[in-house]
Amino acid sequence: MTALKRLFSEGFRIFFLAAGLFAVLAMALWERWIAAQALGQEAGFPAAAMPQHWHAHEMIFGFGGAALAGFFLTAVPNWTGAKGAPHRFIALVAALWLAGRLALWFSGGLPPGVVALADLAFAPVLAGQLLEQLIRKPKAQQMILLALLALFWTANLLTHLEWMGLTGTLWAGLRGGLLTLGAMIMVLGGRVTPGFTRNAMVATGRDSRLPRNPAPLAAVSIAASVGVAAGYLAGLPEPVLGGLAVVAGLAGLARVALWRSGWTWDKPILWVLHLSYAANAAGFAMLGLAGLGFGSEIAALHLLGIGGVGGMTLAIMSRASLGHTGRPLVAPRAVALAYALLPLAALLRYLGSAVPGAHDPALLLAGGLWMAAFALFVVRLWPVWWAPRLPRAAAD
Repeated sequence: MTALKRLFSEGFRIFFLAAGLFAVLAMALWERWIAAQALGQEAGFPAAAMPQHWHAHEMIFGFGGAALAGFFLTAVPNWTGAKGAPHRFIALVAALWLAGRLALWFSGGLPPGVVALADLAFAPVLAGQLLEQLIRKPKAQQMILLALLALFWTANLLTHLEWMGLTGTLWAGLRGGLLTLGAMIMVLGGRVTPGFTRNAMVATGRDSRLPRNPAPLAAVSIAASVGVAAGYLAGLPEPVLGGLAVVAGLAGLARVALWRSGWTWDKPILWVLHLSYAANAAGFAMLGLAGLGFGSEIAALHLLGIGGVGGMTLAIMSRASLGHTGRPLVAPRAVALAYALLPLAALLRYLGSAVPGAHDPALLLAGGLWMAAFALFVVRLWPVWWAPRLPRAAAD
């Protein structure tokens, strides 16, 4: 098998590579525009959308979409025992994702309907493949992820409907898309974080106090977070959304408090899961408080987006890339450094929105840390995505 064919042989290879590269490129384009504005200079921007709207959309649906595709195309065959998607299908889905990114960037010279069609084609094709596999062994905890993918697509549709001049749903779509990613972390992160931690603790045999993950608390955190995401798309009143977000956040924080996070301090590939889940939950709680009149909504959204979604995405992509290529589940030093940079970026971006006068410097510094984190991720794992699986598999 050639290296190029191998890159498209499993979903995590091409899509985690694409997510990492796009995380750096899209942020660099956004930072360039911000710096030019701060210096009073003109910065060419070919997208039809306002730069801040393009930035939000591409971080959510561009970067987030690539990460979701890589995860689903890798995890679903493992869940169902089905054969993975053929390399031609993976290449097709990757081409659709790339077409959406190019259409958004050059949307200033394209009809809005063409841009929408190019960007919205990706998720349904992916979902069709996943449904075909999941329907063989349907389980509620897995089918909910397919429902969240549909919610994610609907949020993207709402953004395009406003760009097409048909509705006024841009902000509902952007917030709904980000919060759908946050809800997926409540589901997936709430499953893998205590599970991976438990496995590691059992393997050492040195501690009998294992993580606890009460089902009622999990149900509250998941139901409330999904309710917030769907509520933004449905246009529920702000006090209702705020209350749901507070409940989701507090339930999430209560869950992670039971997962023995302190035990993981010297294991970066584990503590990044705990910290990212906590940041995601804190983002929900702070968003809810902002909706009730306390604090900054933008600051809360960026804490959730950078610390929660960005951190958990980096954690899962790096762990899956190592594990599914037979490498030890130990974060390389460069990747461990990337884990540490994202919480700092989240803190700086939060301060940039919450502290008067700190916006532009904090935004630029936070963006620089984000780019550094994903550049380290790409550079260190680049050879892993192109290389064959090692004969000795690394077990979780």
